[in-house]
Amino acid sequence: MSTSAAVLKYAPIEQRLKQIRQRLDWSMLLGITIALAATVAGIAATGVKVGYFFQPAGALIVLGGSLGVLILTTPRHSLMHSARRVAGLLWSPETNRAALIDEIMSFAKAARIGGLVSIEPLIGKASDPFLREALLLMLDVQQRWELHSALEMKLKLLERQGEADAKVLEVAGGFAPTIGVLGTVVGLIDVLRQFSNLQLVAGGVGMAFVSTIYGLGLANMILLPAAHRIRSRVADAFETHEMVMEGVMCIFDAIHPALVRERLSYFVREGATR
Repeated sequence: MSTSAAVLKYAPIEQRLKQIRQRLDWSMLLGITIALAATVAGIAATGVKVGYFFQPAGALIVLGGSLGVLILTTPRHSLMHSARRVAGLLWSPETNRAALIDEIMSFAKAARIGGLVSIEPLIGKASDPFLREALLLMLDVQQRWELHSALEMKLKLLERQGEADAKVLEVAGGFAPTIGVLGTVVGLIDVLRQFSNLQLVAGGVGMAFVSTIYGLGLANMILLPAAHRIRSRVADAFETHEMVMEGVMCIFDAIHPALVRERLSYFVREGATR
């Protein structure tokens, strides 16, 4: 049996694998909805009209100030990369690790039959980008330590990039409440200009503190949770990449496919595809 036939027999990639499916991340949207709904309900329970909290001046100071600080503290390329990462949070990449293991096994069996070089024409069909890179790298190196070192460095760089993206949001989340206080001070200054009218002063003081609420809400309901979400995604992807790295190292070492599957099975969580 030819190597290509063996791969098609054990793992018809186009038919069996849907490794990465983009779907809306409903859990994230649900969390945002619950947080906003609870806040609005709490405000309504106090008897204060929700419209009272819509203050354009405060929103402009908090949003504009936070954006300005974000641009000031973050290099442009890092800011753009972080923005793409945040946009990607709305979509959940669902990686079926069990199917990915089957795909790795198809390469392991093909390599065992025809040698490492025989899988080169099939690498382009690999569904996972990191698996493709790792397999191509495997064909280019001679020593095991070279392959292990290169893959380990790749994993570290991916993890470091994810941490940098999360840090951008964390920094903004740290400044937002302070900028909210700045908006409150500006509001109080405006109130004190009309100190002769006590009725206006009483209402104005309450309105001034809305900026503080904006800052706290932006930090604790959007920026900081998004940073934690990025770290969670990075940790999950890191675990999947570790599994791929282990599989590729096993292929390089010509380990028996049964032992390869046993090693990789530890990365699959029961009842989960991630």
